[in-house]
Amino acid sequence: MTSSLRGKETKPMKSIDTLTQEAISLLKSLIETPSFSSEEDQTALLIENWFNQNEIPFKRENNNVWAFNKYFDENKPTLLLNSHHDTVRPNQAYTNDPFKAIEKDGKLFGLGSNDAGGCLVSLLATFVHFYENQNLSHNIVIVASAEEESSGKNGLNSVLKHLPELDCAIVGEPTLMQLAVAEKGLLVLDVKVKGTASHAAHQNDDNALYKSIPVMEWFKNYKFDKISDVLGPVKMTVTQINAGKQHNVVPSECDLVVDIRVTDRYTNAEILEVVKANVNAEVTPRSMHLNSSSIPIEHGLVQAGIALGRTTYGSPTLSDQSVLSCQSLKLGPGETLRSHSADEFIFVNEIVEGVDLYIKILTDFFKL
Repeated sequence: MTSSLRGKETKPMKSIDTLTQEAISLLKSLIETPSFSSEEDQTALLIENWFNQNEIPFKRENNNVWAFNKYFDENKPTLLLNSHHDTVRPNQAYTNDPFKAIEKDGKLFGLGSNDAGGCLVSLLATFVHFYENQNLSHNIVIVASAEEESSGKNGLNSVLKHLPELDCAIVGEPTLMQLAVAEKGLLVLDVKVKGTASHAAHQNDDNALYKSIPVMEWFKNYKFDKISDVLGPVKMTVTQINAGKQHNVVPSECDLVVDIRVTDRYTNAEILEVVKANVNAEVTPRSMHLNSSSIPIEHGLVQAGIALGRTTYGSPTLSDQSVLSCQSLKLGPGETLRSHSADEFIFVNEIVEGVDLYIKILTDFFKL
């Protein structure tokens, strides 16, 4: 883990407009620097340079970069600001160069512009705005994290051990600056239905493929009792099936993959327990840590957003919220439907609005 040194002189406080324009410039640099999950070393350097230019000390481990507000007080609760700087790989439908920041018709095109570069640079600008304030009710730590797209082991989850206990968090993901007060978790199961191998010409009442039918029917039809007010019901979907090698051999096993989107009414462990109790098969979870997350409507962050005309909703998509144990709000400029799409873009004005609203929400939350 590396650390930076604090500058000797403090620069005059920058205007919000200046911070916003510098954030947009940083986003253009991030777009033009490839940063696939686990390969974000060069964008991490760009973020280091941002902190250096603003004379803010930072720490880095692997490709995660983080910093604390100047007047951090261990007696105060801590607010986390987080977004990621890794991207997926561009799909083949791109017509633009995914690694060229193209500004046209009010849009900024480029891979990672919407997911989640616009959110990240808006939060960085917001952090700088509050960095030198001595009267905050909370400490602020900002983490520009890696490996979010791959849910990798060296992402935000690896940084948490270096941070103080977190009271709450804003996770920057494209929500059109609306308030995602809950997020579904993810539980992926490998399900193995076992039978007896035999020649297809012989009678076999232990055919793994036939035995898999009631298993798939259970996943299709089972309804969990508790329904989330924000996220609705738990959703289970069989997404893959694999069995058999040739036409005249009954396979001994049939393998299924099940995608389960878990709501804030259940933990992943509770869902797994129900599945194992009802399915006649070997059930193995690929991971257990991608849990659902939520924040009460009454929380100060949410109320500050509502006071600014923002609406609340539940998000079906996964983010780094899944590795946090504190209450967290997903909030950011851009639109989730543009994420991972060809010719990805974000409106420049969405970044302008993002910085403005982040600052206003936190100003109300800190009661400055």
